[in-house]
Amino acid sequence: MTTPHPSGKQLWRLREFITGFAGLLDGKPGQALILEQGGALLRQLVAHDDWLPDAYAQPHPERYQQFLLHADSAQRFSVVSFVWGPGQRTPIHDHTVWGLIGVLRGAEHAQSFGWQREQLQPVGERALLQAGQVEAVTPDHPELHDVHQVSNAFADQVSISIHVYGANIGAVRRSVYQPDGRRVPFISGYSNSTLPNIWDLSIEQASS
Repeated sequence: MTTPHPSGKQLWRLREFITGFAGLLDGKPGQALILEQGGALLRQLVAHDDWLPDAYAQPHPERYQQFLLHADSAQRFSVVSFVWGPGQRTPIHDHTVWGLIGVLRGAEHAQSFGWQREQLQPVGERALLQAGQVEAVTPDHPELHDVHQVSNAFADQVSISIHVYGANIGAVRRSVYQPDGRRVPFISGYSNSTLPNIWDLSIEQASS
């Protein structure tokens, strides 16, 4: 049995996920395979709500938080925890790269948008993503929709989702969209300045 971190968190789950995802990308798969196999890896990660350090699970009273958990050294992918306070939501926004979203705690609503007659309109019904579920977004597949709006499904509790993107997402030039469809460029950055230390194996080695 793997020894938990002194915080009591099973931080090794995040390490194994990152190692597995990097190994997947090492094989230079196409995007469809990344979303399929990467989605399966993310589903395994969010099946357990015992690994995310408390520092990266803190809500803000006024806005959602975006905590960087890992950025690949070649910026092939990044892993982020999104923490939603009660009732919080994003603006309508795009990603410009592929992404995977897995709900770790609580639940989220996700509404896709598309262009119709030069107007940005909702596409399909608003989806409810519950803990353990994973969905994909990409600008390269019309059925997956790159433009959406996400909100906490609860008005009285925090929800947390784990996102994986095909870039260092906090540095990507993207857009939010006004109600009239006007595009406003933005770069999201991150809410944290430190990362979880998933590579300190001393405790595990001492117990073996």
